[in-house]
Amino acid sequence: MNKKYKFGIIGCGRISERHLKVISLLPNAAVGAVCDIDIKKAQKAARECGAPYYGDYIEMIKKEKPDIVSILTPSGMHARMALSCADYMKNIILEKPMALKLSDADLLIEKCLRKNINLFVVKQNRYNLPIQKLKEAVVRGRFGKIVLATVRVRWCRRQDYYDTDKWRGSWAMDGGVLTNQASHHIDLLQWLVGPVESVVGKTATQLVNIEAEDTGLAILKFTSGALGLVEATTATRPNDLEGSISILGEKGSVEIGGFAVNEIKHWNFEEELPEDLEVKEKYSVNPPNVYGFGHLEFIRKVLESLDNKTEPPVDGMEGRKSLELINAIYESAETGREVYLRFKPEFCKLGGNVPGGSSDI
Repeated sequence: MNKKYKFGIIGCGRISERHLKVISLLPNAAVGAVCDIDIKKAQKAARECGAPYYGDYIEMIKKEKPDIVSILTPSGMHARMALSCADYMKNIILEKPMALKLSDADLLIEKCLRKNINLFVVKQNRYNLPIQKLKEAVVRGRFGKIVLATVRVRWCRRQDYYDTDKWRGSWAMDGGVLTNQASHHIDLLQWLVGPVESVVGKTATQLVNIEAEDTGLAILKFTSGALGLVEATTATRPNDLEGSISILGEKGSVEIGGFAVNEIKHWNFEEELPEDLEVKEKYSVNPPNVYGFGHLEFIRKVLESLDNKTEPPVDGMEGRKSLELINAIYESAETGREVYLRFKPEFCKLGGNVPGGSSDI
C-alpha cells in the first residue's frame, strides 16, 4: 500500500480552499496542519479541515513534521518561504509563480538540487482534459508546421478586488495580469508550442489604481519559427469573458475557450481520426470552473512521482520557463525593445527589480 502523505498548508487565502478540497478527495493524502500570519484565516481553515493551526510556518514544520508543505502565500513570498522550508523539508509544492525575480528562482532551483529536495510548481491548467488532448495532438504532429499560437485572458477584476489585500497589483509582491491571472496561459503557450526565442511586449494600467498592469500584449517568436500572441486583461467589463488558447497549423486548427481553457470550441484537422468525435463530445467542457480538475490531477501526479520515484509533473526548471517569459515581456515593455530569451532582467520591475536583476534574498 502506498504511503499516506501529511500536508502542511502555508497560506490560508483564496487558493487554499481549492488545495484543502483536493487533499480531502485523495485517499493517500491528509492535511496535517495549516498556517497563516492572519490567525483568523488560519483558524477558519483549521475548522474546515479539522487540523491544528499555526501563525509561524517554521514552528508548524518543526512540530507537525509534514511530508509535504504547500506554499500558497502571496507571490512575492514564494521564493523566500520555499528557501526557508528547504532547510527542513524534502517535498515542497509551490503555487505559481515560483518566484517573481528570475535570480530568486535560480537560487531556489540550485538549493533544491543541492539538497535533493523535490520541488513541484503548480501548473494545474496543463491537466485540463481538453489541454491534455491538445498536447497529444501536438506531440503526434497532427498540426504539421505550427504557424500561430494565441492565448486570450479577458477577465474582470475591479478595484475592490485589488483593495482586499495591499499586495495585490504591487510590483514587489504580485505583478499585474501577466504574472497573476495570465501566467498559466503563458505557461501553456511555451509548453505546447516549444521554446520562445524572443518577445515584444506592451502593458498599460487602464481601469484600476495599481502599480502594475491590468492589460498586457506580447508578440512571441518561437525557436520553431512559429509566432505567438498573448492578450491579457482584467479590464473586461462588466463580467469575465474568456480564458482561451488557439493553435493554427498547416494541417489543422484547434481553439479551446471557456472561462478557464476548459471548453473545446474548434477541433479541426485535415486528416480526421475516429477519436476526434469522442474528443469533441467527451472533453468539450472540463473542468467546470476556474480551478476545477487540474489541481486534483496535479497533486495526484505529485504523489505518484513520490511513491514511484519518477519524474515530477512540473519541477523547478520547468516552472522557471514561464517566469522567464513573463520577465522578458515586462523587460520589453519597459525598454521598447525586442528581448531575446536567456537574458538577465535589467529594467523589469517585477519583484522590485528597479533597476538590475540581482536577488535581495
